[in-house]
Amino acid sequence: MRKIISFMHISLDGFVAGPNGEMDWIKVDEEIFDYVGKRISESDTALYGRVTYQMMENYWPTAADKPNPTKHDIEHSKWYSMVHKVVLSKTLKESDLTNTTIISDNLSDKINEIKQQEGSDILLFGSPTATHSLMQLNLIDGYWLFLNPIILGNGISLFVDIKDKINLKLLTTRQFTCGVTELNYTLDR
Repeated sequence: MRKIISFMHISLDGFVAGPNGEMDWIKVDEEIFDYVGKRISESDTALYGRVTYQMMENYWPTAADKPNPTKHDIEHSKWYSMVHKVVLSKTLKESDLTNTTIISDNLSDKINEIKQQEGSDILLFGSPTATHSLMQLNLIDGYWLFLNPIILGNGISLFVDIKDKINLKLLTTRQFTCGVTELNYTLDR
């Protein structure tokens, strides 16, 4: 069975965005882009909430075509155009989207159907609201977190309304030159 892995940047105090959704505190550089790019390239399905999906759609389809694209822009744009996208949304319509599935109801059943299909792990990119919904339904199988060396004090928390403790097992960790630390966990079931 395929697993859903939540991929997020997070502050030391557990926030994934500032109070107004700001992400200008996130540190990324070529070292992180190369490391993340390798893992992402092995995935064939990306899962997004509507807001994150629309942000991605506004940039990645044409990122490689812009003047002076970076290596990351070229590689991620190519991957984005090929990967199957699953979007949790009650407002988007599937009819005019290519290689995209919209889930607007029966979340648990539809996500479990996708998890039963052939393929690699499903990466859940950002999308705190979608992550919260999937966490409440026990549908997330792992957390791939990039811990940024900052304390925000307030914002959008990754872990909210947790009813039962979630035991995790650390798979890998990596320190990046810019001060970000990767923490890769799976559920310890």
